[in-house]
Amino acid sequence: MSGKKKTAIITGAGPAGLTAALELLRRTDIIPIVLEASNETGGISRTVNYKGYRMDIGGHRFFSKSDRVMNWWMDIMPVQASHDEHITINYHGSSRDVEISAHADGENVMLIRNRVSRIYYLRKFFSYPIKLSLETLTNLGAWRTIKIITSYLNIRLFPIKNEQNLEDYIINRFGKELYNTFFKDYTEKVWGLPCNQISAEWGAQRIKGVSIYQAVKHAMKQVAGKKDRHIGQKDTETSLIERFMYPKYGPGHLWETVAQEILKKGGQIMYNTCVCGVNTTADQVLSVIAKGKDGEMELSGDYFFSTMPVKDLVNAFNPPAPTEVQEVANGLQYRDFITVGLLLNKLSIEERTGKKIDDNWIYIQDNSVKLGRLQIFNNWSPFLVPDENKIWIGLEYFCNETDELWLKTEEEMKKFATSELVSIGFINEEDVIDGTVIRVPKTYPAYFGTYEQFGLIRNYTERFENLFLVGRNGMHKYNNQDHSMLTAMTAVDNIISGRKDKDNLWEINTEMEYHEEKK
Repeated sequence: MSGKKKTAIITGAGPAGLTAALELLRRTDIIPIVLEASNETGGISRTVNYKGYRMDIGGHRFFSKSDRVMNWWMDIMPVQASHDEHITINYHGSSRDVEISAHADGENVMLIRNRVSRIYYLRKFFSYPIKLSLETLTNLGAWRTIKIITSYLNIRLFPIKNEQNLEDYIINRFGKELYNTFFKDYTEKVWGLPCNQISAEWGAQRIKGVSIYQAVKHAMKQVAGKKDRHIGQKDTETSLIERFMYPKYGPGHLWETVAQEILKKGGQIMYNTCVCGVNTTADQVLSVIAKGKDGEMELSGDYFFSTMPVKDLVNAFNPPAPTEVQEVANGLQYRDFITVGLLLNKLSIEERTGKKIDDNWIYIQDNSVKLGRLQIFNNWSPFLVPDENKIWIGLEYFCNETDELWLKTEEEMKKFATSELVSIGFINEEDVIDGTVIRVPKTYPAYFGTYEQFGLIRNYTERFENLFLVGRNGMHKYNNQDHSMLTAMTAVDNIISGRKDKDNLWEINTEMEYHEEKK
C-alpha cells in the first residue's frame, strides 16, 4: 500500500494523550505527534524526583473496574508482589490468573499495595471511608453518634427530592450530621466554595454509589473474612477499594515507559511545545500552530486529540469560535494544587500514639489549618524513598493562582506547611531535614462558574469531525486516570470504526458502570 501515512496531532503527554498515541501505533497506521508544553511526561500523573526522593503528585492508585485498562497497564508493566500469591482479573463473566512472582527481576514492575487512608478529626484517626466500628463510635462519642444516626434515618424517610447542588447530593446519601462532620469542611477546602454552590454532578462522578448501605455491606464482608483478591474489584465501590497496583517508582515511571514505547514504534513527542492556534474549516481541523524552542511552527494532521484545557483550546480556534462559546470557555474555572514535600527524621505523632502510621493518605479535617491532605510516600512504595530511615511526606493544598497561598515563595511555603503540621501534632520542627514545593495549575476542573453551559462548547467542538476532546482537562471533567485513558481508547475505536458521533466519549464516568461494561 503506497501513499503518505496519516498523522494525528495530540496536545499533552499525560495519561489520555499518551494512551491515544500508543493505541494509534498499536492498532492503526496513523503516526502520532504529541505536543507537550512542559519538559516532563505524565501530566498530573507524573512523578517528581527531588534529590532522589520521588513525589507522586496527588496520589495515584492503579486499579480500575475496566478490564481493558487493567490489561493495558499490566501489558506495560508486569505485576510483582512482595510474596507469592494469586490475583484474578475478571473478564466479562470469565477470569484470568495474573502471573505474580516475588522473584521477578527488572525495574519496570507493578507492586501490589494495600490501601490505607484515614481522616484526622478531633485530633483522632477515623477510617476512611467511615466504618461503623467500636473505634469510630468511641472517637465520635455517644451524643455525636446518636445525632448522626438520627440524621441519617430522617433523610431516609424524608429525602431531598430535587437535588440542586453537591450539599443536597451528599446529605441525601449520608444525612446532614455526617455531612457536616466529615464532608463539608474538607470539600470546601478543595473547591474554595460552599458545597451549596457546587453542581451535584461532581458528586455523581466522584462519590457515585458510595453510601451508608455500601459501607455497612463492605464492613460485613470484612467481618466474614471475605477479602477481595481481585485487583479490579468491580463489585466494590471505588472509595472501598483495599488493594491496588503501583509502579515501583511512582506513576510517572509507567508513563515514562509508555513514552519510550511510543518513540520506539515511530511516534514523536515534542517537549516544551505549546499549542497557540488551531486552524479549522467548517467541519475539520486542518492544523495547529505550536511554539517550541525553535520558534513557531504549523503542524498539519488528519486527526487531532486535545487534552489541553478547554478554555485554551476554544481561545486558540481560527477562525474564532462564536462569542457565546468563548464566553462560556472563559468562564470555566479550575482549582489549583500545591504539594509541599518535607523530608523528616521521624513523625512525632507515632511517638505520641505509640502506633506506626501506615496510611497512603490522611485527610485533614481541621479548620485550624489550610492543609487538605497528607501523603506518606514511604507507604506508597518504599522505592520512592532512597533512605529507609527517613520519612518523606507530601502536604497537599488546594487554592487558586491568585490566592496568597499560591503567591508565597518556596521558603515561605515550606515554613508555613511545617508550622501547620507542628500545630496539629504530627511533627516536631527540628525533625525537618529538607523540602520542596511543587505547584500544579488547573489540576481540578470545577463544576461551577459557567460549567452549566458547557453544552455550548461541546456542540461547537463536535462539529469538527476529526477533533477528539479526551482526558480530564480536555473534557473539563473530573476524571480519574483510568477514565481519561478510556476516553482516549474510545476515540481511537471511533476512528477505526468510522463512528461520527462522540456520545460514547462523554458517557465514560457518567453512569454507574463504565460505558464498555453496560449491558
